This record gives sequence, structure tokens and C-alpha cells, in this order.
Amino acid sequence: MRDRPGLGSIRARSALVAALAACLLTGCPVVLGLSESYELGDAGPDVAIVHGHDASDAKGSGSGSGKKDASTKDSGSGSGSGSDAATCTPGEERCLGEAPQACSALGVWAAAESCISGTCSNGACDPPTTTDALSCAGPGGTTMTCASDGTGCCASPEIPGGTYDRTYTNTGDGGVGGTEPATVSGLRLDEYSVTVGRFREYVNAWSAGAGYTPAAGSGKHTHLNGGKGLANSATPGAYEPGWATADNASVVPTDAASACNNPAYATWTSAIGPNERLPINCVTWWEAYAFCIWDGGFLPTEAEWEYAAAGGSEQLEYAWGAAAPTSDAYAVYGCNYPGGDSGGCTTTASIAPVGFATLGVARWGQLDLIGNMEQWTLDAYTATYPAPCVDCANLPDESTVTARTVRGTYFGSSDLNPWLRNDRPVPGRYYGVGIRCARSP
Repeated sequence: MRDRPGLGSIRARSALVAALAACLLTGCPVVLGLSESYELGDAGPDVAIVHGHDASDAKGSGSGSGKKDASTKDSGSGSGSGSDAATCTPGEERCLGEAPQACSALGVWAAAESCISGTCSNGACDPPTTTDALSCAGPGGTTMTCASDGTGCCASPEIPGGTYDRTYTNTGDGGVGGTEPATVSGLRLDEYSVTVGRFREYVNAWSAGAGYTPAAGSGKHTHLNGGKGLANSATPGAYEPGWATADNASVVPTDAASACNNPAYATWTSAIGPNERLPINCVTWWEAYAFCIWDGGFLPTEAEWEYAAAGGSEQLEYAWGAAAPTSDAYAVYGCNYPGGDSGGCTTTASIAPVGFATLGVARWGQLDLIGNMEQWTLDAYTATYPAPCVDCANLPDESTVTARTVRGTYFGSSDLNPWLRNDRPVPGRYYGVGIRCARSP
């Protein structure tokens, strides 16, 4: 089980509310004038920035203070509501049975919250080793592993919410912010890019158009705004529209190899073969969106993707921290896989299995956020960021969309910083673009 970061600002605010409620019941003094921006852990620009993770601490324990060791896990003897009157150190975290619990600003334990994974250690939920992802439930997915230790391909670690600047830069300067803040609520983001083998399960379910198609309005961030989803930056006051059934005709995944902008790099094969652990590429934006919906998730927004790669408010130079990428174990880029440029990129031999670059692990456990394959995001591309951005996405009427935003770095590029962005016209199938899904927390 991995050591996990702090629970973040949303849980901290919940803890504060619970603590104030406890005061009203027990008669303790009410503290007035608390700042609405009070947060714990990775909360926003008013929190001290810690940066410079290297391979040894890239999956670090986060910024919460007073975290207990797994061996001191609480036995679950608290009250039925998951809280107790015992005093604690503000910011402290523990496991109450198999649910994390945080100490509020007033020094009392807040209600415990259930873990999606069903297990808790070091005061935080463990990432699930399996999820409700259908792509790992079929005949091929159940036996596929994406790590040398036998880990499955569908782990989806939790990311706590917070605020960062979308136009920050970091060249050893600690992450200097610009003028484009974005606030992201907690979510899960898949540890790995979608593999050929996982995508094969979807193609089987799609069944040449006779099987699965997404329901109208599906694919929303239903954990936000009472189920209405993201704030739609393209239309003030509107929310995320979700899947449009008119787009069903744009989902033709078996055409991926032949229609790719460079078929020599297409990882899809019509039959199971040696490419099953390579990232799927040459898929349209609609196919990426439909896959994630079928798989139990949704496409991440551009802001969510960058937040994960930046390490939240740490605003890292690279997704893994400050260490220079001295080998392809940090990132597969610049045609350096496997181990060096042997004549330039020419075929799928230049593409690594997902998770190959183990030293490139991001703050919350994701691999290949930088390197190997760019990834589609939900947003339509605009030259400037829409603002304000609180759980936002740029989602204009689809008939007006000419390009979608992609993030990350593909195997032939050398642009490795998390804040870099690109656009890809739609429709289009690109050998450097794949899929990573997000999920509700």
C-alpha cells in the first residue's frame, strides 16, 4: 500500500464545519472570524510551496502534519458518527478502521469518510488496485499487468483538490505563478494511459456499432455542482453537457490503424499481439471520450490534467519534481526509447509499454503524464485560458469546435514541462495522442 498525501482543502473545510457543530453541542467557545480560505494540505497559493521531488519521494506522503504511521492505525473505537471528543493536533490525520479522519482547526476529530479502495493507511485512502473499470474486467483485462510488481492496469489514485496557476513556470525558481489561477476539486486520475489491451475490451463491447454506445448526457463530472458537472466556461451560468448521441457516428475505433496520420506508429492491431501493453493511439477525441464513459469515468479537463502533472500548488518543473531526466526511466521522449536514439523514430518500437518510466512518477502516483504519449482532454482549445476557473472546462457548442486540447509529451518530442499545451484538430487520429481517464473521488 502506498503512502498517500493529505486529504486536501475540501475535507479540511468539512472537518471545520463538523468541529463547529460539535462546539454547538458541547458548549465549547465559538471561534469567530475564521478565514474562508483556511485549508489543509495542498490547498492553494497561500500554502507554503514544497518542490523538488525526486524518484525517492515522488509518491510522498503529502503536506499534512502529524500523520500517523500505518502501525498506529486507529482500531475504529470512535463513536458511531465517526468522530469523538478527544483532542488532536490540527492537521493530524489517522485511520478510523478503514476510513481516513482529519483533525480540525479546533483540535477535534471530524467525521471519518469511506475509502473507495476500502482500505486506509497513514491517514489516507489507499489507491485501489482494481476499480469498477470495465476495461480490466474482461478476459484480457483481468490478466493484464502494467508494472513489474504485477500491478493491474486500472489503478486510479485519488488526487486532493486545490488551487494552482495554469501559467506558472519553474526552472528551479520554485514554481512562479502567472495570472491564471484554477481551482480543482478532488478526483481520481488513472495511474496509466489506456493500453491497447484495455481498448480492445471496449472495441469488443462496441461490437462494430451494434453494441455499446454512451447514453445522452453521460460522461459528466457528476460529483460536482449537485450532479450538473463542471462549470462551462464557454457559456456563463451553464454546466457540462455530457455526451451528445449525434457523436455516436464518430466512434469507429476499428479504423484506428488505417486512418492514423502515420500508420507506421499505430499501436492498434486487429488481433491480440505484442502491443497489448503499449498505449493506444490514433483514436479520435470522440472515441477517447466514449471509452472513458464506458470504462466508468470521464475525460479529465485541461485544468485537472495540469494540476496532477504540476503536483498541485507545488507547481513542479517536471511531473516527477526537479530532477533532470537523465535517462528514459524518467520519461520516454526525444526518440530515446529503448535507451537511446538508434536512427530516429520510425515504428512502434519507439513507444514504450505504459509505466516503463518508473522514475517519472507524479506526486499522486500517475505515470507517463509526461512522455510516451500525449493525452486528450475534455476542453475545446482556445489560445487563452477561460477565466475564472473553478472546476471549469471550455465546452462551446460542438458545431463550433475546431480543435481539442491535448496535454503531455509524446515519444518523439522533448517538451517536458507540465504547463505546456497543444491543440489537435477534430476530427483526427494522431500517432502521438492517446487516452487517460479520470473518475469521481
